[in-house]
Amino acid sequence: MTAELSARRRRDIIDALRRGTVPQRGLDVMAVGLNRFEATIASELDSAAGGGAQFKAIRGEYGSGKTFFARWLSENAKRKGFATAEVQISETETPLHRLETIYRRIIENLATSEAQPSAFREVVDGWLHVLEADVIEAGTSAADPVAVAAATDALLERRLVAVSKAAPAFAAALRGYREATLNGDIAQADGLLSWLGGQPHVAASVRRLAGVRGELDHFGALGFLQGLLTVLRDSDYGGLIVILDEVETLQRVRSDVREKSLNALRQLVDEIDSGRFPGLYLVITGTPAFFDGQQGLQRLPPLAQRISADFSGDPRFDNPRAPQLRLTGFTQDSLCELGIRVRNIYAAGADATDRVRTLVDDDYVAELANAVAGQLGGRAGVAPRLYLRKLIDVMDRVDQFNDYRPRRDYLLTVSASELNDVEREAAHLGDLRAASSVDDVDLGL
Repeated sequence: MTAELSARRRRDIIDALRRGTVPQRGLDVMAVGLNRFEATIASELDSAAGGGAQFKAIRGEYGSGKTFFARWLSENAKRKGFATAEVQISETETPLHRLETIYRRIIENLATSEAQPSAFREVVDGWLHVLEADVIEAGTSAADPVAVAAATDALLERRLVAVSKAAPAFAAALRGYREATLNGDIAQADGLLSWLGGQPHVAASVRRLAGVRGELDHFGALGFLQGLLTVLRDSDYGGLIVILDEVETLQRVRSDVREKSLNALRQLVDEIDSGRFPGLYLVITGTPAFFDGQQGLQRLPPLAQRISADFSGDPRFDNPRAPQLRLTGFTQDSLCELGIRVRNIYAAGADATDRVRTLVDDDYVAELANAVAGQLGGRAGVAPRLYLRKLIDVMDRVDQFNDYRPRRDYLLTVSASELNDVEREAAHLGDLRAASSVDDVDLGL
């Protein structure tokens, strides 16, 4: 599998792990333990691509791999022709109860296999090109630009009939954007594209020329999402994956905001069930406390019942077709397997490939995994981020220095400043959180 990675993908993966973050791409080669979900996810993506809509809730403790799972799902979807958008839920930046903000973040983070965020302009321009290609294929002469433009306008109207009923402003702005583009009015086109993307404070003159008014609100956002899905389907995309990450932050907001947010989520789920959003695959991630606690989903029983799942038995027999999936996190064995995969990815692009493979062999990878997890209270599920950073550090040294020997020269240390809150708690370093500098804690490899 590592041989199939391009040099750029390999570098992106290693650079992200070196920083302690989840890579944006190449996650298929690191997907340890996710094979039990593959068939169901593939089937649900096919359903969405066929005009259906899907919803999935991913639950797991901090460090269990929820963000990794969501990005892995996104990568699989991109290979099937989907556009994707990952939105981080935040009380201040992206509150869930303001769907207009959610929509704006979707547009800002929209990505495809060909274009990174934001791919909105590429999607809209591609759609307009498809419309022109369709009218030419239907018999309009490409040598008559006036006839092509008129036929394209007519086809645009037909394609947007359903959207015009729910969000007439979206359709009007698309018409205005097409006209401004044809006329070479870049400022007008840019302004309308920003307005279509839910950006506030678009000049009134721009909106007036297109026949639209005001700014996007909570209810209009659903219509705009419907419009986006129409554009994607007409452009031969499979659909749209929307990931709402860290929904558990709702537990920390004021009770009235929490109620509004849960109602907004219920509205989204209901609209998916009603068939309003063909091609949409909505994913939310959260902790068990959010799904089961009284400060989370249980405050809205209709929503809790809608996405409930039975997790009373052995996790091996969890139903992947259920609306809610449980991630159990890494075991010591799966942590070692992940380390070996990362070692192989690194070694394939290293200057000293043979030395990396020889000195950072499977036994050493396992020793390092055991040492890191052991000093985090034996919680292997908490260890991956820190473990992979340390592993990359070791391999960097082996790759650069001919006489470096990790078993002789590497002393595993960690400072409180490099740990996140969950890792500090596991390492019993919570009292060091506020310190500006601390002595390194010897983890004794």
